[in-house]
Amino acid sequence: MRAAVVTSFAEPLVVREVPIPLPGPGQIRVRVEASGLCHTDIHAARGDWPVKPAPPFVPGHEGVGIVNHVGPGVTEHRVGDRVAVPWLGRACGTCEYCVTGWETLCESQVNTGYSVDGGHAEYLIADARFAVAVPEGVDPLEAAPLTCAGVTTYKAVKVGGVTPGDKVAIFGIGGLGHLAQQYAQIFGGETIAVDVTEEKLTLAKELGAAHTVNAALVDPVEAIEALGGADVAVVLAADPKVVEQAHACLRRGGRLILVSLPRDNAMSLPIFQTVLKGIRVIGSIVGTRADLAEVFRLHAAGRTRVFYETRRLDEINDAIEDVLASRVAARLVLVP
Repeated sequence: MRAAVVTSFAEPLVVREVPIPLPGPGQIRVRVEASGLCHTDIHAARGDWPVKPAPPFVPGHEGVGIVNHVGPGVTEHRVGDRVAVPWLGRACGTCEYCVTGWETLCESQVNTGYSVDGGHAEYLIADARFAVAVPEGVDPLEAAPLTCAGVTTYKAVKVGGVTPGDKVAIFGIGGLGHLAQQYAQIFGGETIAVDVTEEKLTLAKELGAAHTVNAALVDPVEAIEALGGADVAVVLAADPKVVEQAHACLRRGGRLILVSLPRDNAMSLPIFQTVLKGIRVIGSIVGTRADLAEVFRLHAAGRTRVFYETRRLDEINDAIEDVLASRVAARLVLVP
């Protein structure tokens, strides 16, 4: 099969032939129909984070496709089922986090496309328990971005405690942000879309944003304060300066939701303002299997729209450059 392989953190990915894998006990093999390109894939391929994957490996954690082989003991899925294989490849299932609904915090978790091979390939091996069924009628090209961008932002809006009437500022309208905005609106929020690209702000307006702020032209803190401040700020741009702007725009009692992971791993937190204004700073990691199932149900019901472009698998290096240069309006989906 063909797969996009990271052979070195200093070199582009190599699309090459590798053996078709066989599923072991409790595993399934998925024939990949679509695999979303996430910024995390780029961090993985370049070894940006403190805990690094070990080359050679295949990145990709938004793989969607058809089960074509099941290993011994699998009861969750059958050959012919369409499933999504998310970032959470598996968790222990028995620790305090797993048994209390926070499996994404499991310290023994294995991550797809990072610690095990992922979906930027023609076939993908997955733990059957952690692959999530894609509902009938949901296009696999749309299901792929929902598998990470969707469930990550859905969880962020959930942990942000968004309630009807809240002003919700979304910093970074792109592959994640255009979905975060929709979930905030589903929860009843009045959304403020913040970006530096007019094309993305136009998309935000099309999706129902109550307000847009071009941070390349105006001070986003002043602009949001003029609207009365934000109750919730969701940060999806990987820039510490943006995190600080999001914090500064919050009203008293506001919630700062951190999702993006800047390479330099640092931010300046004004303690006096945080304490005196009662601001909560909350880190939000990807959602659980249950969260992803909810994301798919919302999409199947017509509550969300996914904006994406497709590229061939062998175009992955050009696709990465386009993402880094902000030449992509929303999400890129690779097709093997």
